[in-house]
Amino acid sequence: MSIKTNACRKLDSLRISYTLHEYEWDEEHLDVASVADKVGLMPSQLFKTLVLRGDKTGVLAACIPGDLELNLKSLAAVSGNKKVEMVAVKEIQALTGYIRGGVSPLGMKKKYPFYLHGSIQGMELVSISGGRRGLQIFLRGDDLVVASEAQLADIAN
Repeated sequence: MSIKTNACRKLDSLRISYTLHEYEWDEEHLDVASVADKVGLMPSQLFKTLVLRGDKTGVLAACIPGDLELNLKSLAAVSGNKKVEMVAVKEIQALTGYIRGGVSPLGMKKKYPFYLHGSIQGMELVSISGGRRGLQIFLRGDDLVVASEAQLADIAN
């Protein structure tokens, strides 16, 4: 059985090197600290993807280090919105093709404006969701910038 997800296919199509890391997951432990511990990384290396809606632009996505919190005001400003808010969990799958705890910044069913925390530049090893729970993709930070066509911004604190 192949564990290739849309996120993996996107990286393959760009010939970007990555490794897959599976881990045991459960509904109560989808938080960054738990996942980072299970895959042997620091929370700052694990980038979480969040799906939001802006009052002017509609749906957008943001990706930030796991040890930081998203700054909604900063994201609103860089995305051309007056305010942004998280979409409801029940909307995530319909919007992205992924479920909570498995949202990857790569391979969403639709291309949304995507904002990535600038600290990723130059990082040799980062981890993102592989597109399903229990699967992480390890790759270079600069490769994620290229693959995601991200706009880099200071959107977390």
